[in-house]
Amino acid sequence: MGQKQLDRLTILERVKDRRLTQSEAARLLGISDRQVRRLYSAYSDQGAQALVSKHYGRTSNRAYPEALRKRVLKLVKSQYHDFGPTLICEKLQEAHGIQVSRETIRKWLIADGHWLTRKERKKKVHQPRYRRERYGELIQIDGSDHHWFEDRGLRCTLLVYIDDATGRLMELRFCESETTFDYFLSTRRYLEKHGKPVAFYSDKHSVFRVNKQGATTGNNMTQFSRALNDLNIDIICANTSQAKGRVERANKTLQDRLVKELRLRGIDGIDQANQFLPEFLEAFNKRFGKEPYNLINMHRPLLEHEDMEDVFTWQEPRTVSNSLTIQYDRVTYLIEPNDQTVELKRKKVTVYDYPDGTVDIRYEGQSLPFSIFDKVRQVDQGAIVSNKRLGAVLSFIKEEQKEKGLKRSKKAPSRRAQQQSQRERPSNPAVTQAK
Repeated sequence: MGQKQLDRLTILERVKDRRLTQSEAARLLGISDRQVRRLYSAYSDQGAQALVSKHYGRTSNRAYPEALRKRVLKLVKSQYHDFGPTLICEKLQEAHGIQVSRETIRKWLIADGHWLTRKERKKKVHQPRYRRERYGELIQIDGSDHHWFEDRGLRCTLLVYIDDATGRLMELRFCESETTFDYFLSTRRYLEKHGKPVAFYSDKHSVFRVNKQGATTGNNMTQFSRALNDLNIDIICANTSQAKGRVERANKTLQDRLVKELRLRGIDGIDQANQFLPEFLEAFNKRFGKEPYNLINMHRPLLEHEDMEDVFTWQEPRTVSNSLTIQYDRVTYLIEPNDQTVELKRKKVTVYDYPDGTVDIRYEGQSLPFSIFDKVRQVDQGAIVSNKRLGAVLSFIKEEQKEKGLKRSKKAPSRRAQQQSQRERPSNPAVTQAK
């Protein structure tokens, strides 16, 4: 019996004992007096069994044939054992011409023990751990993408650096998105202010870890992890967001408090917000910061040979051709031939791509003289105006170049948050054109 039948049984027992009239029972059950008389008559003759529907336990007239259910389950076990109900439904219709609803398949799988309901699935237990004992022993880092300026400005990302031992915010910086050069700039500011920590703790974002399965090229290190390796700083990638709960909880607090502080000050842009962050950071640490269990500071000073400008660059190896050229970002770099460079044929050199767009080519730490031959350079509009006789031809060439779709490599680093500065090194045409 279900709850409905049990309620009817209780009320009919009260009618039988003359504690209720049939009219009162009808009002309590929400049915007509005639229906109560029918139920009471059946109950008097057959007992409680009369209150159970005759259709209970019988197969529905609209049920699928048992042979079809067995065929579907056989297909699932043989071909779709790791598929979900929705995908199984699609594949049965596409490959086998079987039209069965997703919910029916889900019920069949549950009854067969092949699928677990959400209540039956065991959630992974994440137990708390103690804070690290020393200041600077572990720094959790993360990027929080949020509407920081609400409807006053564009959505952007806040890079957050927090010390695990004390819960203090070590570095904050707004940027358009999480890119390697943004983390380069924020990490460099952190190191110049506090020194080198023992390790950074991050998620598995592509900035911190090579996520491509079966990668056969490179040294299995991202540009950011390579920079930290040069500085003797470890990078640890968490398997779950709960593992780096310190920075995740800090993000929630910042999304509440910092958003309101920006609103009160009428700040609606990244530059203004970055100017306000030092003031907010000091107040936040005063309110939420804790003392470490061990007073030893694990930060290490930067060494003399650790040049931050060179460490935090995009570095890629290239092989010098027999004609003393290399390719990078669809730009050909011509190494000037001299007594030293002529011996570099088929040898590896390193391209240093700086955040401002300038490029340096080095072999064993020594800069090489070079010039630029840009294959993707398009016709300049000024050339069309200044030379009227070739205007039609140049216009045709320009349109042809656009149709061919000659674009820069998508593997090149993003510099949307960086500013152009003047240097003695040649500027990368890919960056100049993009600006």
